[in-house]
Amino acid sequence: MAAGWVAGTVRSRAMAERRLGSAGARRVAACPSLAAALDALTSSPYRRELVAGAELADAQDALAATVLWNMRVLAGWLPADGVRTLRALAGWFEIANVDRQLLAWAGGPATHPYRLGMLATAWPRLAMAGSPGELRTALSTSAWGDPGGALARDIRLGMRLDWADRVRGRVPVAAGWAVGAVGLLVARERFVVGRELPPRAAVVAIRMLGPDCVAAGSVSGLAAAAPAPVARVLRDIERPEDLWRAELRWWSLMRAQAAGLVSRAGFGPGAAVGAVGLLVADAWLVRAALAAAAHGGRGLEAFDALA
Repeated sequence: MAAGWVAGTVRSRAMAERRLGSAGARRVAACPSLAAALDALTSSPYRRELVAGAELADAQDALAATVLWNMRVLAGWLPADGVRTLRALAGWFEIANVDRQLLAWAGGPATHPYRLGMLATAWPRLAMAGSPGELRTALSTSAWGDPGGALARDIRLGMRLDWADRVRGRVPVAAGWAVGAVGLLVARERFVVGRELPPRAAVVAIRMLGPDCVAAGSVSGLAAAAPAPVARVLRDIERPEDLWRAELRWWSLMRAQAAGLVSRAGFGPGAAVGAVGLLVADAWLVRAALAAAAHGGRGLEAFDALA
């Protein structure tokens, strides 16, 4: 396997450098306006997708689109196993496309989908659905599986949990990220939203976290019964309103582990997964920086808490 991964590993390590980093993102956050922040990004790794004069939401979408573009480029350097790995990780973009479909059907604005190319799991078919019921049918006959219902919440939660479970099974070095993210999702749904998981989503959550964790009656109880990746991010978190601190910890741990994968000696999938993790974490940070700049830099203190 190593021989087939040499070029992909080298490319992954180079691609991992296409980031602003904390210092660069903070300079963007300190800009006096969104327009100034976008101007500052014209010489950054994000310039390909950004459009001058864009609204905040469109600019933030462009950051994600840049990550996806880099993933598609990287896929061209990887052996078949590597492409399958990136396809599993790219499931988030397919979920985002479905979220946009659901929003449009509910009367929201129509937006352009992310272009996944060879990293699509089932998107060309899902895009043809004309209603939530048709979308559920299309999902059920694809690798995503039946989300358990045609309500928007069923589809959104079902896809997120199925994606996390797929990453856990197909991308072992990212399994902890997936499990940790599911723990946070369950905690938010049960203790912030205040609703039990839909039956199909609950089955997947129990498979990933265990029945005691999913049935816990408090954030601390969930942490006590959870697998290590969840317990780690929920450490010392007692109240639902403090879950944002756990989410920041998840991002911090993911970024550190991704950096370790990129710098690890040898050739294999770790460098590609690590590069994707670093690119995603950087886009998340720059997304927050744009939001701070859009408020005239008044969100700089909040941004510093993220960085």
